[in-house]
Amino acid sequence: MTYTQDVKSPSPNPAELRMVFGENLRHLSARAESISALCRALGINRTQFNRYLTGESFPRPDILYRICQHFDTDARILLEPLHSLGDEEDGSLFSLPFLKDFAGSGFTSVNEMLFPVGFYRFSRVSFFDPGRYTMGLVRVHRDGDLVMLRGFEAKEATSRQGLPTAPRTREYRGLVIAQEGGISIIASRRNALTSSYSFLSRAPSFENNHWVGYATRTVAETSLVPRVTRLVYEHLGHDTGKILAAARKQGIFALEELPAYHRTQLKPNEPFA
Repeated sequence: MTYTQDVKSPSPNPAELRMVFGENLRHLSARAESISALCRALGINRTQFNRYLTGESFPRPDILYRICQHFDTDARILLEPLHSLGDEEDGSLFSLPFLKDFAGSGFTSVNEMLFPVGFYRFSRVSFFDPGRYTMGLVRVHRDGDLVMLRGFEAKEATSRQGLPTAPRTREYRGLVIAQEGGISIIASRRNALTSSYSFLSRAPSFENNHWVGYATRTVAETSLVPRVTRLVYEHLGHDTGKILAAARKQGIFALEELPAYHRTQLKPNEPFA
């Protein structure tokens, strides 16, 4: 009897596998705001993380688990390039053939002229106290071809909903989408089943740094609180002084406490149409 053995391609050596993992991790890390913040989120020493990036070592199973959970991928990133796993982003969240030509292009068409990155101060009527106004601060940044937004809901608002007021509970994130005449933002808190939709277009102002529009909430209709209201965004850019001043004044305020241009654009004496 003759036995035959299947001929298989040679297995990669440990050094090659470490390099594959390092390259995958570098690609995934490009999505993070900073390597330092990513290391804190993963509970990994920065020096050890650099060793992973350079292919000097593999992570322990528990650390690998945290990395995979954080980036929503699996342990195959140890063995195969991301593009072979189907994890390589193509720049569009709506890449399915059914939606690609209908909803995809707006996510990758937000350029600096349309909506520049940096910090923004915003104001609108409070959804939970219609007689007063919410004023807050958000950061807009790029992740590849996509434009992201991050901010924190006012403590008073989360308290009115019976939710904890810790930053993790109040944090919301969203996507900026190019639209005819402006941009829209879809945002939601962590693991929430509700979201907000906003539309903004550039408004004439002295520094050409204001956008006006409206914000809506995905909640059932009620006569007690609004579901849609006017919205003003003011681009602060990367001006540290303006950003810190805006950060110190966030929450629920009376109309007269808002910046003058915000008050004008919110048109408090005109019904929203």
